[in-house]
Amino acid sequence: MKTFAPFLAEMLAAPPHAGEGVHNWLFRISRQLHAHLPALEIITLLEERTRACGRHVSRKEIEDAVRNSLPSAWQPNGKTGGTLHIGEPAPAKWPEVNKELREAVIAENGGLADLWECGNPRFEDSENHTEQIIDWLFPGNPLLCCGKSSHEFDTRPRDEWRGELATLQFIVPSPMSAVEGVTKEGKPSRHTLSNTGPRRYLICEFDTGTPDDHAALLLHLRTFAPLVCVVHSGGKSLHGWFFVEGLPADKVKKFFRYAVSLGADRATWALAQFVRMPDGTRDDGRGQVTYFMNLAPLQYLATSTQIQPDQAA
Repeated sequence: MKTFAPFLAEMLAAPPHAGEGVHNWLFRISRQLHAHLPALEIITLLEERTRACGRHVSRKEIEDAVRNSLPSAWQPNGKTGGTLHIGEPAPAKWPEVNKELREAVIAENGGLADLWECGNPRFEDSENHTEQIIDWLFPGNPLLCCGKSSHEFDTRPRDEWRGELATLQFIVPSPMSAVEGVTKEGKPSRHTLSNTGPRRYLICEFDTGTPDDHAALLLHLRTFAPLVCVVHSGGKSLHGWFFVEGLPADKVKKFFRYAVSLGADRATWALAQFVRMPDGTRDDGRGQVTYFMNLAPLQYLATSTQIQPDQAA
């Protein structure tokens, strides 16, 4: 039997019950256990310790906590971080932009007007549609993390945001798994990787080129993955929301690598990354217009295996 420091032994001996912060406890204790056990043994130990916590704690939730806590893991030498091995290879370096391919894709596809024409439904008035769009993208009453800025944000049930969303500029494009999590520095926060749930949408954003260029790239990418929403940043870029919930992780990664090779910003791969609120408002007052909606994938995608781009890097 492995012997732990008294404080760590006490944490393991008295895990919280449902409603008392089980998710946060998994993250905090994983940070400490990395210095003592390999990842698979940590997962097995935490599965055992959470069996009587009063709710089902899935192996995936535990694996996520072990993985997400690694960058801030305590080490005997006083440093943090390390290398994780849970049967998955480390992510490869993102590909460089293939300028020739990008130019060919832009030349062969339409522009912003064509993207708008493909939408169903289409907004043909000047009204704000944020609340309706969020209801489509996040049906029910899931926890959503939204913000006026990267420093002023909150995580609440969707219904508690009602009436406010149009004034905000940011949203995490996946439901949150808990109201609060723990940052890499070990501080509590309502916007962390540790309290972000499984990925629902993958956002492809293009900064270089014109809006017509970005629209052409998104029209091309939608032949490989289901595009459900396109939002103008209010600045110079378009954000394309691709519905990927339930799809194999390797296919989603392959698709995004291909998008990066066409110039997509790799930053939006980060699960907890803020993106532009559909029909929201930038901090300078400019609107973040939604140019495209497609609701069909949200209804029929559960068994889809569309992400298979032959060109993917």
